[in-house]
Amino acid sequence: MSRTLLVLIVCLSALRLGASLGSRSILRAVADKNGDSEDYAVDLNATNFDAVLRDTPATFAVVEFFAHWCPACRNYKPHYEKVARLFNGPNAVHPGKVLMTRVDCALKINTNLCDKFSVGHYPMLFWGPPSKFVSGSWDPKQEKSEIRNIDNGRTAEKLLNWINQQIGSSFGLDDKKFENEHLSSNISDPGQIARAIYDVEEATSTAFDIILEHKMIKSETRAPLIKFLQLLVVHHPSMRCRKGSAEILVNFNELSPANTKQEEVAGAVKNFQICGKDVPRGYWIFCRGSKNDTRGFSCGLWVLLHSLSVRIEDGESQFAFATICDFVHTFFVCEECRQHFYEMCSSVSSPFNKARDFALWLWRTHNKVNERLYKEEETMGTADPKFPKMIWPPMQLCASCYRSRNNQKIEWDEDEVHTFLTNYYGKTLISLYKSNSALGNVGAKGILDESTTSTNAVAVPVGAALAIALASCAFGVLACYWRSQQKSRKPRRSSDIRFNTQ
Repeated sequence: MSRTLLVLIVCLSALRLGASLGSRSILRAVADKNGDSEDYAVDLNATNFDAVLRDTPATFAVVEFFAHWCPACRNYKPHYEKVARLFNGPNAVHPGKVLMTRVDCALKINTNLCDKFSVGHYPMLFWGPPSKFVSGSWDPKQEKSEIRNIDNGRTAEKLLNWINQQIGSSFGLDDKKFENEHLSSNISDPGQIARAIYDVEEATSTAFDIILEHKMIKSETRAPLIKFLQLLVVHHPSMRCRKGSAEILVNFNELSPANTKQEEVAGAVKNFQICGKDVPRGYWIFCRGSKNDTRGFSCGLWVLLHSLSVRIEDGESQFAFATICDFVHTFFVCEECRQHFYEMCSSVSSPFNKARDFALWLWRTHNKVNERLYKEEETMGTADPKFPKMIWPPMQLCASCYRSRNNQKIEWDEDEVHTFLTNYYGKTLISLYKSNSALGNVGAKGILDESTTSTNAVAVPVGAALAIALASCAFGVLACYWRSQQKSRKPRRSSDIRFNTQ
């Protein structure tokens, strides 16, 4: 075994230990001790308060400070949970809007935390952007603060009315999932893609769940899967997905040795969640359709592929093309879809030497798919009325991408298109993580700079600091090793690609 791989395995083994200390999922409902009801509000304490509020995809947060011995708090809980079920959990009616949380001030571990927010009575509710609660505080004498005390939320109706006034919504306690939802369109707001980072994580986790559920890891499918993992390790826009992919990749031979029963492989691999134990969350944000059976996974997977295409370097373009073609054709369970994608992959007659060319090929391919599906959905009446298939990008998002448009024929400025794709699926997509200062910055080579640290060093636990250092070590070694391997190989022509069938 080479010294490079030995160092990587040591780093990731230690990282795996640190990752096991994570907090409870912030988006799953948890049954109470009696098993007869569900708690949707997320229980926080001094050890996970900052981490959960830093990493949530929600735009706003409500924090309830209470004491478990307080009769008024116990009576208020059903009211709070009625509102929390609208925003939290896999069956949330309005996901990604508000994170509803609770802190028990009767626990000694939370004494200092409750003091920081000047908790003087129970229950006491606060509202604000999640990031403002991180290492934050509240003083009733402070005139200007983005954290506000909710002074009129003593019933579920009053609390929801208060929230509606703050965000200009008209949510009701009887709202059902996917019914009467006023989805914001992503056609005219380029900033919407920033929230898709959570959907990319969801799609990555869902894809690997499908692979395990359908027992698709076989001797003939190992190579396409390993290559796709290699691509994710270096270029996935989410740091936690890169960590999980690297852990699976390094342990792959141990997890899936030759002649192992599929049930044993699935059980072993499932212990290594590819994007962390809090993913999947059970819902979509950017990729949510106005109907229960539209968009979702397929949208998230497309966003993932585009995000990979704008992060690779020139020397990796042919590898990325062959890897994505192999992965879709081998593991995408929609037979018609993967056959269409295979035909478009097979039509490429010469290798990609530039990353730009591959990104534009994937963009053209996606538009061809949209054009075909638009006609089919119009005929069958299966289109999502809020998000019909369209040629991308629309003029509202990139007017400079269009040189002319006559009778449905478009003359594109591909330089402008490439610039748009790079910004939209690259810089803008990850801007939400950057603003949360949780996942660092995009480096020149498409890898997140893992050296970014919190502005408040005291708030970073020793275990987290160790994990960050180990992650930097592991990904640096793996990236260098993989790149050196790729540069020593000859580019494969598309005619050499062999697709596996199930």
